[in-house]
Amino acid sequence: MIKYLFTAAMLLVYFPGNGQAIPIPEGYEKLDEKEGDLTNDHTAEKVIVYNTSDSTELGKVREIQIYKKSVDKWDLLASSNNAIGKSEEGRMTGDPFDSIEIKDGVLLIKQSGGSNWVWSKTDKYRFQDGQFQLIGYTNYYGKACEYFETIDFNLLTGKISYEKEYQDCDQGDQKIKKNETETFYKKGIKIYLANRASNEIKIVTPKYKHEIYL
Repeated sequence: MIKYLFTAAMLLVYFPGNGQAIPIPEGYEKLDEKEGDLTNDHTAEKVIVYNTSDSTELGKVREIQIYKKSVDKWDLLASSNNAIGKSEEGRMTGDPFDSIEIKDGVLLIKQSGGSNWVWSKTDKYRFQDGQFQLIGYTNYYGKACEYFETIDFNLLTGKISYEKEYQDCDQGDQKIKKNETETFYKKGIKIYLANRASNEIKIVTPKYKHEIYL
């Protein structure tokens, strides 16, 4: 009996809140879940992505929820229903959502889609000043035999690296016809997880006048 009580006590010490599952909201479906330290307090947060019960012409609305662990339960720290594309927003490929990842205290949201014209993007968020702020954005878009463009935007420094590779196909051989690259700075843009897609931001590259949309 004493041995049993000792074992149970050890479990409570090493696994606080064990068994305190986060209930799935009614009508929701869980798509992905990750744990990792996002607030730099040496305690893991939990990130969950759901299909919600709300539908649009582009499919189910997605919601991401971030929970912080207290002594014996999980408290909601942040959430957003516009940081991840809807279930059919990937067009021909359908679902644009790829995965979430927690790396070095940063939350990564990866999405992709398309058919002939393909795209993929990654948003990087860091918890600072009480909010999850977008600190990095990468985007890849294009079509074989037309062009591919790559955007890498560090929102903390304002540095944007842009590359556009024009292609030509002759008898099935894919060749690079022209390559345009430029690096410039756009400071002061602040985007947060909660309002990621609330307002579209357009940036025009200074050299080649290409349009970038966030």
